[in-house]
Amino acid sequence: MQPWHQASNIESRSYVCGFCSHKVASATGYFVSNVSHTRIYLCPHCSKPTYFTNGEQTPGVIPGNPINGVPADVTALYDEARKSVAAGATTGSVLLCRKLLMNIAVSQGADPGKSFAEYVTYLADKGYVPPNGRGWVDHIRQKGNEATHEIVAMSKADAEELILFAEMLLKFIYEFPSKLPKPKVP
Repeated sequence: MQPWHQASNIESRSYVCGFCSHKVASATGYFVSNVSHTRIYLCPHCSKPTYFTNGEQTPGVIPGNPINGVPADVTALYDEARKSVAAGATTGSVLLCRKLLMNIAVSQGADPGKSFAEYVTYLADKGYVPPNGRGWVDHIRQKGNEATHEIVAMSKADAEELILFAEMLLKFIYEFPSKLPKPKVP
């Protein structure tokens, strides 16, 4: 095994940090002298290490965006799904997106312990799914079922797509309504 060498002047690299999500450039890190394609860069924003080899970044970039106005338990699931993609756990991310729909429904008044189909129907019937948005929810359901009941693993593209759908749903249900001005009390 080759020793790592610390350097404050390795070739600069731009990247999105998998820890703090800032777009940074760094020339500080570690390298192995005879392996030109392997580097560890230290983020100048959070100081955490990111490993690059053969064009792959570890930890990867966290897809999606933080959403405001979301209950803590729902945010925790959404963030876990996002971080799972960055860690390469794409099937787990798809399953978390499915679970996220159940938690959203319960946070909006659905009874706990119902079937997944009942939660999807609840969200649609109560107006929590935007017009033409039932397809999003159904797509999350289908991919979640595939991840649960089929042998095939989910791809990064599958997981990122569901994160995008979940993000839009969370914005529609929580973030946009939280930005409305509060009515004035007479």
